[in-house]
Order: sequence, then structure tokens, then C-alpha cells
Amino acid sequence: MPPSHDHSHGPDPDASPPTVEQVGRRRRAVWLMLLLLVPIGLATVLGLFLLWPDGEQTQAEQVAQTYLPPGTTYADARVVSVEPFECGTDPAYPATCASAVVEVLEGEGKGDFQQIDIPADVYASGVAKGETVVLSRDGGVESGGTFQFYDYERSAPIVVLAILFAVVVGLVARLRGLASLLGLVFAFVVLLWFVIPGLLSEHSPVLVSLVGSAAIMFVVLYLAHGFSARTTTALVGTLFGLGLVAVLGTVSVSAARLTGLTSEETTTLNGYDPTLNFSGLVLAGIVVAGLGILNDVTITQASAIWQLREVSPDIGWRELYRRGMAVGRDHIASTVYTIVFAYAGAALPLLLLFELYSMPFWTVLTSSAVAEEVIRTAAGAIALVLAVPVTTAVGAFFATLADTQVGAVTDRQLSSVRARFAR
Repeated sequence: MPPSHDHSHGPDPDASPPTVEQVGRRRRAVWLMLLLLVPIGLATVLGLFLLWPDGEQTQAEQVAQTYLPPGTTYADARVVSVEPFECGTDPAYPATCASAVVEVLEGEGKGDFQQIDIPADVYASGVAKGETVVLSRDGGVESGGTFQFYDYERSAPIVVLAILFAVVVGLVARLRGLASLLGLVFAFVVLLWFVIPGLLSEHSPVLVSLVGSAAIMFVVLYLAHGFSARTTTALVGTLFGLGLVAVLGTVSVSAARLTGLTSEETTTLNGYDPTLNFSGLVLAGIVVAGLGILNDVTITQASAIWQLREVSPDIGWRELYRRGMAVGRDHIASTVYTIVFAYAGAALPLLLLFELYSMPFWTVLTSSAVAEEVIRTAAGAIALVLAVPVTTAVGAFFATLADTQVGAVTDRQLSSVRARFAR
């Protein structure tokens, strides 16, 4: 019977400390795997250097600015009063808008009272006296600027949930949890400063997303899980999965002739810059979406392999791989559901629309909007599933290789390098 899988990513706190022999085996395995990872790391750094945005405005950014009046600012305001009125043009479909008086709370005009119109859909959601809203101000108007309703103010719930999330992670996962939060900050920095600006540039979206994703994984994995043989094994499997997602996605998107113009957002982007590679944006989305789930799968597999190896040091490569895959199959079964349902949940409003249109099932499934989600899910799931045997094989190979003459030679080389630096 295959061993159960508990999604544990860290060492067992009740386990005995590793022996000197186990520590030596881990170090030799890490050194051997670094011979593979160092060239990939150097290529990632080179890719960041060559593809890093130059700071100049892209065509999409230049066009987008023309849609906003120069000097447009945003300010919070408190609702003082709300007066509803009928604004529907069709008697069969009545609509209620509102005229609201608000007090500007910040920026130019702070303390002033302004009258703004509230659209019907916003009023229907419940705009009440005392609420805080966000106003847009057109600073280019000669009269001193006009205020309009822009959105609700949502700082409080977002900040509270973010703090609660950080506190819960810190209390439960302690230092490792806090390290993972720091890694998450690094990931957002790479996404906001490199990947997103790079996708708006003339560079290949797939190349930008792959380089950015690899950089994130190099830092996040070691930061969250420590520099160890287990983490290094997981990194090899994760990088393989990312590469496989890119290859499968490229072939699938090309064969299915996906244009990427399936949402209101991509249509807007097309208006800003029709030269953007929207099919490439689909691929970039597949790569970035696979980061978290690949990390989860590979770190669990790597942990299982090294635990098995240390419990049974005499186990051979084949047996170690077989037992590791017994754990991996359980993980695959649960994770496939996770990735499919996650995509289905994201596309739920789209599926509801197709239900209302009463279209044939196969026509719906092969339409560009649904096919994009299907291919995104399938490519990610295939890479996820294949990352399990690859991570298992890598871990088993290097775990057993560390005990061979190759591992011993590597250990002596490492000691020699340390001695040179000590001088």
C-alpha cells in the first residue's frame, strides 16, 4: 500500500537530528545538483540583464495616457447625503441613479463639498451616508477641476486581511512562514518591475515570463525552505516543469489558433497597442500560473525522497524511485483536481453566459474563450503531472550518486576549495 501524503513540506519536528553521514550525503548531493543549476542560474541572470525594461514608455503606455485627461488625480471623499432619482430610458427596465454630496478628504480641494452623480449599478450596490468613496478629478478643466465617482474605498478590508494573513502565517509557520512572505514580496517585485513591463515591450512574452519565473523560483524556494538537498531537488523539478509548460503551451496555442483576445481587458489592450503578441500573453499567463502549484508538488516529492533515503540508506535508485512515486501518485490525484477547479472557478461567469445562450456543448467547449481556459488548464496539468516523476528521478539519482565514488570525489573537491579560501 502506498504511503499516505500529508502535504508536509518541512522536516518532522519529532525526528531525530541528522547524523554526520546524512549531513555529508546531503552536502555532496547539493554540490552535484549545483553543477546543473549554476548554468541555469547564470542564464537567468543574463536574461534579466538583457530583457530588463529600459524605462522608456511603451506604445501601449503612450496611447493609454491619451485616454486620461492630463493632471487627473484621485482623492477619498466622505458621502454626506444621497438623493436617488429615476434615470432609466426604457420604462420596461427602470433604473435608479443618485445625486450625492461628498466632502473631499485629501488633496487639492480638501474640505470642500462636491455634488456628484452615482450610476445606477453603483447605487444598487448600496451607497450610504458616511461611506468613503474614491473620486477622480480632472485637473485640466479651467474651472478648477471636476469630480466624478470612481470607485469604493477598500483600504481597510484589504489592509486588515493582509495583516491577519501575515500574523496567521507567522504564528503557525514561524520563521519559515515569515521567510515565505518575504519571498512573496520578492516575487511581486519581479512581476511588477520586470515581467509586466516586459510583456508590454517588444520582447517575447514567453521568454520574459520564463526568465522572471525562474528568477522567482531560485529565490523563493531557497528563502522559504532553506538551502538543502531537498530544496535543490525541488528547484530542478520546478524549472523542468516551467520549461515544459512553455513548450506545451506554445504548441497548443499555435495548433488551436488562440488569439488571446477573449476578454474585455485584452480587447482594451488591443486598442492601446495592436502590435502586442496576445497569443504570447496567453502563454505567459500559463507559465506564471504554474509557479505556485509546481512549487507545492516538487517540494513535497523532494521531501519524500530524502526522507525515504535517510530512513533506508541502503535502498537502491530503482526502489527509491518506486517508493517516491507511490507518494507522488497520491499527490497528483489531489492536485489535478485543485488546478482544474481553480480554473473552472475563475471562468465561472463565462460558463454562466454560455448556459444562458443555450449553445451546443461542443461549440461552447471549442469556442476561443473556453478553449483558452481548457488549453491553459491542460498544459499546466500535464507539466504538473510530469514534474512529479522528474523530481522523483532527480532526487533518487542524486541521493544515490552522493554515496558513490563520484560523490566522494566531489566532497574532496569541495573541501579543497574551502581550504584555498581559508588561506
